[in-house]
Amino acid sequence: MGDIVAQDRTWAGSGAYAVLELLASEAPLSQFDLLVTQAREKGATDEEIEGMERAKQLAVAISTELEQRRQREAGFTALVDTARELTAPHDLDALLNVITRRARLLLGVDMSYISFPDDESGSVYVRTTSGHTSTLTVGLRLPDNAGLGSDVLSNPAPFWTPDYLTDERIRHSGVIDQVVRAEMLHAIMAVPLSHGTRPFGALYVASRSVRHFSADEISLMSSLGDLAGVAIERAMLLDRTAAAVVELESQSARTKALVAGLKELDGIHNALIDLVLGGGDLHALAQEASRRLDGAVRICAANGAVLTTAGQMPDGESKSVVLATMDAHAAHKPVPLENGLWAAPISAGNEDLGTLILRPERVLRDRDEQLLRLVAQTAAIQMLLQNRTAFAEGQVRDELLDDLLASPPRPPQQMEKHARRLGIDLNQPHVVVIARPEGESLGKAAIWASSYAHRMSGLKSMRNGCAVFLLPGAEAGAAARAVSDELSPLLGHQLTTSAAGPVSGPGAVFHGYQEALRCLDAMTSLGATGRAASARELGFLGVLLSDNHDVEGFVDSAIGPVLDYDRLRSTELTRTLEVYFDAGGSPTYAAKKLHVHPNTVARRLERISELLGPEWQQPERALEVQLALRLSRVRAGLLRRRSATAKGGHRGRDSVLDQDT
Repeated sequence: MGDIVAQDRTWAGSGAYAVLELLASEAPLSQFDLLVTQAREKGATDEEIEGMERAKQLAVAISTELEQRRQREAGFTALVDTARELTAPHDLDALLNVITRRARLLLGVDMSYISFPDDESGSVYVRTTSGHTSTLTVGLRLPDNAGLGSDVLSNPAPFWTPDYLTDERIRHSGVIDQVVRAEMLHAIMAVPLSHGTRPFGALYVASRSVRHFSADEISLMSSLGDLAGVAIERAMLLDRTAAAVVELESQSARTKALVAGLKELDGIHNALIDLVLGGGDLHALAQEASRRLDGAVRICAANGAVLTTAGQMPDGESKSVVLATMDAHAAHKPVPLENGLWAAPISAGNEDLGTLILRPERVLRDRDEQLLRLVAQTAAIQMLLQNRTAFAEGQVRDELLDDLLASPPRPPQQMEKHARRLGIDLNQPHVVVIARPEGESLGKAAIWASSYAHRMSGLKSMRNGCAVFLLPGAEAGAAARAVSDELSPLLGHQLTTSAAGPVSGPGAVFHGYQEALRCLDAMTSLGATGRAASARELGFLGVLLSDNHDVEGFVDSAIGPVLDYDRLRSTELTRTLEVYFDAGGSPTYAAKKLHVHPNTVARRLERISELLGPEWQQPERALEVQLALRLSRVRAGLLRRRSATAKGGHRGRDSVLDQDT
């Protein structure tokens, strides 16, 4: 059309009109240059050409301005459409996808993405992306102290570069640069995502060619960032609100279930109390508990005695039950066992009344554990109502041993009378055993001690961190080992146990206790913690520690068979032993001192080995044999001196030791 106009009109008057017609028809800029060229070819004057050039420049300026306005209008229209789309309800991830897609369309770029900072890890992570082709994926973590994002977050304003890798204004990072190369990016722009003045993320657009973003494009991206920030904050708030609503609904459901469960437990508790107060016994309570808990129930007294059982309870679980009893009373709550049983303490205040054992048919829930605790409390009420006398008897038995160990001692007749009322004959042989746990488990030991004393028909008391027993029997060492063997595995750590006795009579119990204490102190000093022994088993140390200094018992245990052999056969094995030790353990030197052949000494030593055992020459045993020989010689000398004094004779001032030596 421009060519036709130029041909039909004279250039002198119609040049400006031709330019206006091209401008009005939105002709491309090349047509303006063609119009000037044609006028020059038709012979237009220089003045006419200059006028047309000025008209062309004005037309190009007007066309450029109109194009920019159209672009701004299109951009603002697209921004309004974006704002309208952002106001629609979205979850956060869907909203972020809308923002990145709209950013690409608004600026006509190759890629866009959003990143959020992670203050805990000191990095930023890509939350959503659009147009990526390589490693820039959702979840990718990048350093927070480099790239455009660090500047945008620290100084909330748009930041752009026409060519990222060559721009020296940017703090580069090897990780970020590698991602930029992998995506073949050049021009990148970042704008902050803010709510108020606080940026919480960044929106990026990027092109895979070098590009200079215009002021309108930067302004458009900044406006999109502001809109996106408000929308994201709103979406986050909606997500938090929805999560809070879900949590409140869940909490409300749990509260309703808890209230219903508490009402049910309250009803069951009232029914159990009514059963007890209505005259029901322990067996009726156990049967009701078995039905409610769907399992077998056994109720035991504080001393371990089984009071009643409802349902099929497995046998052979005594050790596990004792351990569970100890754990339950120490924890003051029901505890599970490895074999599927449960144990709940039956107590009133600090008073141990017994234990409730449950063998459930199914896995216990929280409600069942609470019900088990309620059953145990009800059992405590029942036991207090029906068996207060039995519990008082247990306390009286403990008080009896406390009285026997008291200093100054109580009157013997009073103690014997008290013991007879409890069915205990103190004139029969008894042993005193002291068990000291080498750990923080005295409470468990006290619970077990009551059961053990009951089973052994003895007495127990807890004194100075130790369990003290008065048990029927004459073998103190065996009693100490029995206590240690049973209690130590239950506690799970070492137990130092000492014993003394046998003792007979009320007054002897205190002395036996003191002897056992000295034995315990000696074992501690010797580093023998975690062991079990009696004072007599400590050899000559036991002689020193004992109240009665049982020299005769020590001599008999060390060399009694040799003394008996000499007495029955009129041999000289004892004399041979003395000379043998005096000769430094040399049979040859001993033969010279005895004026016999060395073979005679050898045969006598063989006989001694048969009588005392082959280990009598070991250092520890040899020391006891030598001490027993010396004590035997001194004792014999004293007896001879006493006999001579009784006949009126007098041996002078020489000591028996000097005389025998």
